[in-house]
Amino acid sequence: MEIKILGKGCPKCKRLEELAREAATEVSVEATFTKVKDMDKIMAYGVAITPALVIDEDLKCSGRIPQKSEIAAWIQEAAA
Repeated sequence: MEIKILGKGCPKCKRLEELAREAATEVSVEATFTKVKDMDKIMAYGVAITPALVIDEDLKCSGRIPQKSEIAAWIQEAAA
C-alpha cells in the first residue's frame, strides 16, 4: 500500500504523516509513505488546500487533519 502526504512540509503536514503512520501500525498494514511537496503534482490530485492524504492513488481528504480512527478506517478499506 502506498500512502502519500501532499503538502509543503508545514506542521499540519507533519502531523498528518504521524497520524497516518500510527494508524497503519495499529491496523497492522504495511505501507510505503511518500511526501509530495511539488505544487504541480499536488494540484494534479485536484488539491487546492493542504495537507492532503492519498491512499493507493485515491484522495481521501484535503485541507484538514482527519482523526486517526478515520485514517485507520480508510487504510483498512484500501487493504481489503
